[in-house]
Amino acid sequence: MSIFNKVHERRSSASVKWDMMNVVYNLKDTTELLPMWVADMDFPPPAALTEALKTRLEHPIFGYTFADNDVKNSIVHWYNTRHQWTIDPNTIIFQPGVVPAIATVIETFTEAGDKIGMSTPAYPPFTNVPAAQQREVVTCELTEQDGHYTMDFDKLEEIFRSGIKLFVLCNPHNPIGIVWSPEELEQLVALCIQYDVYLLSDEIHADISIQKSYTPVLTLANANEAKIITCIAPTKTFNIAGIHAAMIVAPDRKLYTAIEKNTQAHGNLGLNTFASTAVKAVYTDGAPWLDELLSYLKNNMEYVVKELNAIEGLKVEIPDATYLMWIDYRKTGIEEKELMGRLLSVGQVALDPGTKYGEAGRGFLRINVACPFELLQDGVERIKRTMATFE
Repeated sequence: MSIFNKVHERRSSASVKWDMMNVVYNLKDTTELLPMWVADMDFPPPAALTEALKTRLEHPIFGYTFADNDVKNSIVHWYNTRHQWTIDPNTIIFQPGVVPAIATVIETFTEAGDKIGMSTPAYPPFTNVPAAQQREVVTCELTEQDGHYTMDFDKLEEIFRSGIKLFVLCNPHNPIGIVWSPEELEQLVALCIQYDVYLLSDEIHADISIQKSYTPVLTLANANEAKIITCIAPTKTFNIAGIHAAMIVAPDRKLYTAIEKNTQAHGNLGLNTFASTAVKAVYTDGAPWLDELLSYLKNNMEYVVKELNAIEGLKVEIPDATYLMWIDYRKTGIEEKELMGRLLSVGQVALDPGTKYGEAGRGFLRINVACPFELLQDGVERIKRTMATFE
């Protein structure tokens, strides 16, 4: 029996996914609602992590700490082994999360009123964070045809020409799950070089490769000519978002120094004791767990494709990466508000509406399939029950 089959009760554990649906969906009673929305998994992390934390707890002192060379070397070894990316440990800056890291980078290299570019659909903090910092968000819809997405470089160049200061990339992409090809990434980097634009690459989903291996932007042939800052983390990979840990990688010393100056100005002391312990543990001993996870996710996705594509008007495919699937319901002709209302009231299942990721997401739903198969079956049946009410 797979370790991923066991259902763990998460209600009343201060879980955003399970205990905040009343706030997110504006509902009074969510006791029967099944969450398949926010991007965390209903799986326990590798046993090596739990054991490492227990061992650390046996030492009774919890004073000031730092991420030592062992922590940095575990990161370097992981990315070299899994992604053929050689990271200089002296280019790593620790952060409490990728979203705070994105905020740090935007604040460091842009000013109020500057334009921040990105492709849509986009992860909400990509737009919310710069907007909160009084930056102007400039979006460019990805080209979509029959559910398949590509970068439209003519439109991208238009927003570059408009004077953006920084471009935010999601690689692999959330919510679509696409892995950008080296050729697409090199073309994007070339635009950044041509127009002297900073490139901020969020690569938090890198390890969840289902059908294609991702290419780290900093390994591209033309990367050294560009101003690139990459954000990485083990939190999505090993389901430890509650243990805040992320890293900025900035090989350019001028960029590195500027980011370090900003973190110091905000009193950012890096990883706490337990985050350092967790990072080292998962990157040292987490590979077998991840390999089993990827196989389990692929099986879950195959089930979703089989069941939901049998419903008239729905289309979903296995993504290149992530544990998130992008359901196309445009051919049903159903409006988003009506569909979401019935999913919540009839099906009692919580998915993400596509417009959460911008207007480019209208007509789509995002479903999180990183859960025991028993819960997935329940969720799919709830979706099927909902769709039957439209017949």
